[in-house]
Amino acid sequence: MSPLAAEQLERGPRPKILVVEDEADIRELIRYNLEREGFSVEEAASGAEALERIKRRAPDLLVLDLMLPGTPGLEVCRLVRAEKATATLPILIVTAKGTEVDRVLGLEMGADDYVVKPFSPRELVARVKALLRRASGRGDAHRAGTWERGRLRIDYDTYQVYVDGERRDLALREFELLRFFVEHPMRVYTREQLLDMVWGRDTFVEPRTVDVHVRRLRQHLERDDAKPELILTVRSVGYRFNPEALD
Repeated sequence: MSPLAAEQLERGPRPKILVVEDEADIRELIRYNLEREGFSVEEAASGAEALERIKRRAPDLLVLDLMLPGTPGLEVCRLVRAEKATATLPILIVTAKGTEVDRVLGLEMGADDYVVKPFSPRELVARVKALLRRASGRGDAHRAGTWERGRLRIDYDTYQVYVDGERRDLALREFELLRFFVEHPMRVYTREQLLDMVWGRDTFVEPRTVDVHVRRLRQHLERDDAKPELILTVRSVGYRFNPEALD
């Protein structure tokens, strides 16, 4: 057991990871490396089995293959995000589908990150740790309580967002991106800056990932996401948050 794993055990209950993968050897590889770092690991070989396990007791993080028998990974991701109890569950996609279209589809369904097969076990573990730090609030200091202006209210303690009084279920990374925008209004940020400050320097995603999450945020927040007023695109640079559009 690594020193980090021993330290985790001393701190208390181990984070539970559900690994959903139909290939037994890959499932075992992921399990071995996660358990070596002190995580508690459960396994599912199909989408249906994964959904049943999540329904009984939600894990702290989901490692999800896309190409599953029966219910495919993208559908599992969509169903998990559709339930209020698991709407913010961190999801790491592991897939042999490495094209940009496949990665964007996964992110649009609500995944927080992805790795492409064949993958480095060390990289996968690093991404799991980064997502859990974000989910627990240890990744960076953040303001407790609520933020409210006009038609938008954000509860930092419960990770809930309300637009015109209606709750919107954001994925964890969408919530983190919104929080960053709210705390840094009017300033223009490049995609690379947003990746560093929201995703963190220990993640390995592409700048296009920011575009996907901004598009999803606009669908949640804007009156007309085709004509955004709140999250503005600054051509050839990046994005700017305009809170005045909430008034």
